[in-house]
Amino acid sequence: MKALFFSLSVFVLLLMGCATNPVTGRSELQLISEQQEIAIGTEQYPYQIQMAGGEYRLEPELTAYVREIGRKMAEQSERPHLPYEFTIINDSSWNAWAMPGGKIAINRGLLEAMRNESELAAVLAHEIVHAVARHSAQQMERGMWMQAGVAGLTMAVEADLQNMVYQTGSLAAGITQLSYSRNAESEADYYGIQYMLRAGYDGSGAVTLQEMFADNKESSGGWLASHPASIQRVRSNRNTLQDHLQDGYRGEAEYRIRTRTLRERTPAYELYDQGVEALTDDRAQEALELSLRARQLLPQEALFYGLSAQAHEKLNQTDAALQAWNQAIERNGEWFLFWLKRAQLHEKMGQRTKATADYRRSYDLLPTETAKIGFQRTFR
Repeated sequence: MKALFFSLSVFVLLLMGCATNPVTGRSELQLISEQQEIAIGTEQYPYQIQMAGGEYRLEPELTAYVREIGRKMAEQSERPHLPYEFTIINDSSWNAWAMPGGKIAINRGLLEAMRNESELAAVLAHEIVHAVARHSAQQMERGMWMQAGVAGLTMAVEADLQNMVYQTGSLAAGITQLSYSRNAESEADYYGIQYMLRAGYDGSGAVTLQEMFADNKESSGGWLASHPASIQRVRSNRNTLQDHLQDGYRGEAEYRIRTRTLRERTPAYELYDQGVEALTDDRAQEALELSLRARQLLPQEALFYGLSAQAHEKLNQTDAALQAWNQAIERNGEWFLFWLKRAQLHEKMGQRTKATADYRRSYDLLPTETAKIGFQRTFR
């Protein structure tokens, strides 16, 4: 009877969730509606930005440029009506990512590394395909499906076999997710090139982009975590383009103009990245000196003051650390980590009221357990 009940439940789910993928045209089980996709992306996008390093806020005009190209790519997609958003993350690694409902982010470091607008279009088109083809939603659905299947099969077998069935089913779910991820990347490459061509871009930007990742695996660690680069992907992109004339728009001069200021600031961010590495290796004095040099080059960047603050704390220079946290928050009060770190320092100094306020602000930006516990600990 248990097995029969489970089989009937599966049949009902299949009837309720069968739909056509908007990009590939293939039939698939859809347990998450478009409205739910949008709601998930809208709710989680700000938190993901916070966890990824916060928004790059020094160049609104650069953000506007990324949004311009992103919207151009989205217009070529099968779901142009999604509430797309495009954000630059203040991080030097080469990365970009997408969330359900058209929420896209690209790292400052990747913008520095690319050479022309067609490569930017390739990145954004690739991420848009992930959203349009429901890749994130599919991952969630497959997780729901595998959990339900494992639970139902476990319920149907004898009690002494249930643990073995659960472990085997969970392993199969993990293997399936890995295979799906590779398929999703291939789809994002292929259909992303189609978006580029429709928009008038030279599709070879998708090839040179993959070559750049394959040749610089250390710098592209963030991207490679979810977008494995390989010579095979370079070849696949070339094969996709073999029947298309490569006379589209590359935008080399335009891209250099639009990213000129960002490139001029690269030395400052390189000093900062060296300082973070020094701090991680417990070379606090060196980290402090590197942060001060970075501040001289780009005094409006809040990250550099945050690094100074952490170095001062390691050196037991409490007053200097507090001043640096204040300066970081003055320049960017929209990143949770500055508030969280200052809250912890206020608490260490016995300033409970100030610590409580900072913990609350940090939690509002990103609801971490650390901020929650800190607030409960200091609230009077």
